[in-house]
Amino acid sequence: MKGEFFVSKEEQGQRLDVVFNARQPSFSRSHIKNMIDEGKILLQGKTVKSGEKVKEGQKIEFDFEELKPLEAKPEKVDFEIVYEDSDLIVVNKPQGLVVHPCSSTKNGTLVNGLLDKVKDLSGINGVLRPGIVHRLDKNTSGLMVVAKNDLAHVSLAEQIKNKTCKRKYIALCEGRFKEQEGHIETFLERSKSDRKKYAVSSSGKKAITDFKVLKNYANKTLVEFSLQTGRTHQIRVHCKWLGHPIVGDDVYGKAEKNLKGQLLHSYSLEFVHPRTNQIMHFEVPLPLYFQEYLDNLK
Repeated sequence: MKGEFFVSKEEQGQRLDVVFNARQPSFSRSHIKNMIDEGKILLQGKTVKSGEKVKEGQKIEFDFEELKPLEAKPEKVDFEIVYEDSDLIVVNKPQGLVVHPCSSTKNGTLVNGLLDKVKDLSGINGVLRPGIVHRLDKNTSGLMVVAKNDLAHVSLAEQIKNKTCKRKYIALCEGRFKEQEGHIETFLERSKSDRKKYAVSSSGKKAITDFKVLKNYANKTLVEFSLQTGRTHQIRVHCKWLGHPIVGDDVYGKAEKNLKGQLLHSYSLEFVHPRTNQIMHFEVPLPLYFQEYLDNLK
């Protein structure tokens, strides 16, 4: 596969890997990054970093010796459909289910299951992430909205960007909170010691989370979190930063023998319907394993 294209006015200021991914959505971002690092994607004839900001008129050349496009295939996957119409679908994602195919998980994801059940999904995010407007971590359960066409995708993405899409989570955290409610506003970036993790820092992307204590236990606290931004691992990182990691979080806290992951659940989702402008509100109860854990606490 060999070719070239020039950066448009609309693409100016974006990252090289983002621009290339938009032009060639069949390939994963991680694969594109590897090709850039190996010098198989050039900017103005030079090897640069994947995060290099491009300028209008610059030439992007690519020459892959062997590159097979990745594509999500329909599969039978177990998850609950909470609501569906011609524009969107709201699902209740179970713990342990990856949202879309990636380098480490190529099948058995929510997207594979959606393609089997829904057929028509927005193509804005390419063939690996069709319809995906926002994500939940593998071991975070709960509500997600998925776009079935581009009109819905653009509208929902704008609502998330403008903070008018309201997402609330419930988590069980270690220890007792000093305050009954609070506002967390920090910057997050990838951890310098472990690139798979994120950390609060003096630079990076702004992350805003509000919290409210729901119930106190002997040495744990049930907390509601409201997202103002949607950064990767945001609630989990903020909980660690507060000194109250989420119970069962084996990345930012510690694993628990009888849990498969963190006790974090997206229980409430509210947005404006892209076509009807009607306010759509959904809530789902805690998963059984989460509720049973709470029932066993004093």
